[in-house]
Amino acid sequence: MIIQQSSFSVHKDVTWLSINPIASSHDFMKYATKQPPQHLTLFNFQRSQYFFLLLCSSLLGNPAFAGQSSEQKHIEKELRCLALNVYFEARGEKAEGQLAVALVTMNRMKSRHYPNSVCGVVWQKRQFSWTHDGKSDRPTDMRAWKLARKIARVTYQGYNRLSAHSRKALDLTKGALHFYAPNLASPYWAEVHSVTRVIGRHVFLTGRS
Repeated sequence: MIIQQSSFSVHKDVTWLSINPIASSHDFMKYATKQPPQHLTLFNFQRSQYFFLLLCSSLLGNPAFAGQSSEQKHIEKELRCLALNVYFEARGEKAEGQLAVALVTMNRMKSRHYPNSVCGVVWQKRQFSWTHDGKSDRPTDMRAWKLARKIARVTYQGYNRLSAHSRKALDLTKGALHFYAPNLASPYWAEVHSVTRVIGRHVFLTGRS
């Protein structure tokens, strides 16, 4: 897969960052984590492109965690929970829509009103419809599952490396904690939250943080 070369200008007095066709998500995240929050906020209008660069670079291949330490096993478990949520909630969406669902999951994990782990958020009682619909939780569309896993990995790794200010500036859902598909449901709770964005077939909303 070829990634078209792109450039971001953090500030007119700051050297432009060029993302070449073989840039890795690690290299780009390493750059982003060094930027002051006030610089990253200038990326607001390009937050989708930023995460897409991370996603595309990850598609070139991310090495699996080496070894089987308890921490690594925990991370792999968290990644699977996140990937399952992306797969079952948004596999019919474009990559941006799937990424947005992953970000909502991560936003909840950081909120004091939700469990402090990805798996805790995903499996919290009656929060995501696929977890209690009586159907199998085993992915069957391997192509969609592969993409969901890649999106989960780059989102998890990127989210946990950035500061709170940087995450807020780069979150394409604008800090959403909820989402729903209007063509499938009209939840009562949607009336008490503010819409942040509409991405694909999902409406994203704020909530208690």
